[in-house]
Order: sequence, then C-alpha cells, then structure tokens
Amino acid sequence: MIQSPRLLASLRGFATTSVALLRTRLALFKVEAQEEADRLIGMLLWGVAATLLCIAGLVFLAVWLTVLFWEDHRLLALGIFTAVFLGGTAFAVSSVLRLARQGSQLFAASLAELQRDEAALAESPHEHRP
Repeated sequence: MIQSPRLLASLRGFATTSVALLRTRLALFKVEAQEEADRLIGMLLWGVAATLLCIAGLVFLAVWLTVLFWEDHRLLALGIFTAVFLGGTAFAVSSVLRLARQGSQLFAASLAELQRDEAALAESPHEHRP
C-alpha cells in the first residue's frame, strides 16, 4: 500500500472538518435544548401565577355577587358561577389538549441543518468547484 502525503493530509483535513461540523451541530442542539427548557419553565411559572390570580379574582367576584344577590337570587347567582367556572375549565382543558397535539419544535433548526449538511455531502465533489 502506497501512502501519499497528500492523501493523508486530505484525510486529516476531512476528519478535522467533520469533527468541527459535528461539534457545531451538537452546540446548536445544546442551545436549542436550553432555550426550550427556559421557555417551558417560564410558561409554567407565568401560567401558575396567572391561574392562581385568576382563581382568586373569580372566587372573590363570585362571593361578592352572591352576597349582593343574597336576598333575591342567591341560588341563581351560585348556579351561574358554577356554570361559568365549569365552562372555563372545559375550555382550558381543550386548549391544553390542542397544544399537546401540536407537538414541540425542539431541535427543528438542528435537524434542518443536519439535512442540509447531508444533502451537501451527498452532492458530487465536482458540483462545488467554481
């Protein structure tokens, strides 16, 4: 087997480029994973805060209006608030299910980059010459 210095240098350059490309893609995966984790934690915290504040506000509103109509229509007021709260719950559950069906876009950019890399590597070497 004849070892050509140019062939070895070419193989070394190919290996170096491949490792650099892989390192770049893995770094992109890491950044996307961290961004998704930060987004999900932020959504969770703000969602919990909004939910708790909304629940407190609605309970106080329901109590205030029930007391306001205590003499004449207390059962009607309680029934209306029960229906509103249960309707809101049904809407919230349907929204969560819709969002769960949509799926995550986690690693979408990285996968697209890897597909472009694969397509570029699959092209013949003569197509890239100027």
